[in-house]
Amino acid sequence: MQTRPGPINTYKSEPGHISQPGEFTLPPHYPSLEFSRPRFHNRSVRRVNYTPHPRRETMAGTFVQTPIPQQKPYNGVRFPAVLSPSPAVPFTLSALTKTIEAQRPYLEALLRESGAVLFRGFPVNSASDFNDVVEAFGFEELPYVGGAAPRTNVVGRVFTANESPPDQKIPFHHEMAQVPEFPSKLFFFCEVEPGSGGETPIVLSHIVYERMRDKYPEFVEKLEEHGLIYTRVLGEGDDPSSPIDRGWKSTFLTNDKGIAEERYRAAKLGMKLEWLEDGVKSIMGPIPGVKYDNTRQRKIWFNSMVAAYTGWKDARNNPVKAVTFGDGNLLPADVIYDCLKILEEVSVAIPWHKGDVLLLDNLAVLHSRKSFSPPRRVLASLCK
Repeated sequence: MQTRPGPINTYKSEPGHISQPGEFTLPPHYPSLEFSRPRFHNRSVRRVNYTPHPRRETMAGTFVQTPIPQQKPYNGVRFPAVLSPSPAVPFTLSALTKTIEAQRPYLEALLRESGAVLFRGFPVNSASDFNDVVEAFGFEELPYVGGAAPRTNVVGRVFTANESPPDQKIPFHHEMAQVPEFPSKLFFFCEVEPGSGGETPIVLSHIVYERMRDKYPEFVEKLEEHGLIYTRVLGEGDDPSSPIDRGWKSTFLTNDKGIAEERYRAAKLGMKLEWLEDGVKSIMGPIPGVKYDNTRQRKIWFNSMVAAYTGWKDARNNPVKAVTFGDGNLLPADVIYDCLKILEEVSVAIPWHKGDVLLLDNLAVLHSRKSFSPPRRVLASLCK
């Protein structure tokens, strides 16, 4: 294999070998990918060069994996991974989407390794641009059915992120962990930077599980045995003053109670609905509060327990009753609030820059939102 001149070490993926950060397995029919890393100076910076198939024209560019101060190392891997454009190669939006399409195996391997990938410094300026970026990854879209947060469709498969008031924090959770069909991956995009605050903190789920298991073994044992029940009262329409009051019509994407009952309770979500005079009580569970990540072979803290217990509060909902053990017993408040402290201690909060795109593996990472001073516009897209 030829290497570029100068003080550079070059690593090339080989079938069946995933040991160095960024290395991955490619089937024989895929184009070759080379990883080059400076021998001196900052060893954290790695370039990923795409060598196109001779029969395939492309405008693909180059990704540079770049360290930022907020990252945390876990087992030698930076969390999250951060990719920026190579200064030597100008990036257009078209070049970015083509590079993503060409380097999907690398990007998916990086996501498996780190759990989260931040794309920073690329020409993503609008919701439409963001939609093109999401489409380039080739992931199947997941309709937003059954989630608690109020959202508005912007364009294509792009929605607003949780539209709760800016002075309210959104607690840590796995996206839609309270329903059986949840996204495997989700994207966030910063269209307008916050005036201040407004970060989207992220945390590795298996780290939280390990901390909780070591500190509260009996609680975790009961959680694994009984699971959780989530209960939420929904009005007819959305309430923009509440972080969770997405009305039943938008939750189930219908104005018909019969369709909401039959199509989504029985066949889709396994959710029990109890109709009230001015809304409906939804009861979900028992469902697991701990799952097993088969890809990484480890247990994960896959639930919305802290989010529900500390954040599902409005005129219709009492957060203490919003989530219970699967046997109906209440959760201990001291354990829940200590879990919140653990989440905050091990989390990473990176200030948003305009154009940032954050890709999360929903099985590996919990996320939240800090309060902020407007303006702020962060968009989202969910993938199966």
